[in-house]
Amino acid sequence: MGLMDYLKTQLLEIIQWEDDSRDTLSWRFPDQDKEIKRGAQLIVRESQTAQFVYLGQFGDTFGPGKHSLVTDNIPILSTLKGWKYGFESPFKADVYFVNTRLFTGNKWGTQNPIMMRDPDFGIVRMRAYGTYDFRVADVKTFLREVAGTDNHFRLDEFADTMRSRFVSVFSDALASSKVPALDVATRYSELGDALLPLLNPVLKEKYGLELGSFIVENVSVPEEVEKAIDKRSSMAAIGNLNDYVKFQMAESLGKGDAAGGVAGSAAQLGAGLALGQQLAAAMAPGQAGASAPTATAPAATSGALPDLLGPADAARVLGVGESDVLAALGDGSLKGKKIGTQWRITRAALEEFLKS
Repeated sequence: MGLMDYLKTQLLEIIQWEDDSRDTLSWRFPDQDKEIKRGAQLIVRESQTAQFVYLGQFGDTFGPGKHSLVTDNIPILSTLKGWKYGFESPFKADVYFVNTRLFTGNKWGTQNPIMMRDPDFGIVRMRAYGTYDFRVADVKTFLREVAGTDNHFRLDEFADTMRSRFVSVFSDALASSKVPALDVATRYSELGDALLPLLNPVLKEKYGLELGSFIVENVSVPEEVEKAIDKRSSMAAIGNLNDYVKFQMAESLGKGDAAGGVAGSAAQLGAGLALGQQLAAAMAPGQAGASAPTATAPAATSGALPDLLGPADAARVLGVGESDVLAALGDGSLKGKKIGTQWRITRAALEEFLKS
């Protein structure tokens, strides 16, 4: 082998990336310590970008096409290397090929719940997952912040690297969008479209990436919030609480003693109140000792019902939940007095509530 033949084996004349994979984002051309000769041909295919790096600094960037590497074509590298009058000698530089096509169907998800402020539930924890499509929009930022000096950066490495970063950007975007938790489930498509303008500027600036689509497939809330949502739906279906209590009382009276338990207690209270009203009407004023018999009817009722009840006692008597009694106290349909943190309800107030 002559000297010229030896020198040819030490110089790179054609630089290209014949990629046949579908999962490679960036690839460094293997120079094997060879130098690039003046006039070497750089071939960049569609959906590729070639980036020169010289001594850790970004040089020239080449898009699709066939390029001859001469001084006029690599002005940045010429400046970095200090060529004042062009170059004739071979030179060394790293050449990174970056795949700029659209990568579709990538999965994302929150490993830990997202804390966000909700107008209906206050502070709430939410989990979410879905898919996204992306492409490399800024080659230099992508190589600097994501791929680094990796010789062969693949999609699986990208997923591991970017999952937490995507979730972080998504969390900020979701919080700033101020979409209520109750509306998220019915607005998955709208949410993804609304988040794109918020996600893309941040992703491009930080990582050199651009999303083609961002799809939210599911957003879930903790079990206790789901129960609160179910309870709110139930209350909306019930409607007016006063009418609901009357309905339950009438149903309990219809069942009689066979219902037993809470329903039986409600029936007994209804019958006792009706009996007390009949006795009061029978003991009309004008009879001897009217004052004494008049006190008898309340006394009989008070034997079945204490003078003061708590919400739990009133709930058992009415055959409803304690939360229903508290709601009635809150809207004023059931009169009561709050002593400290505890509600107290008089027998007369409960009777008045049942008559209304």
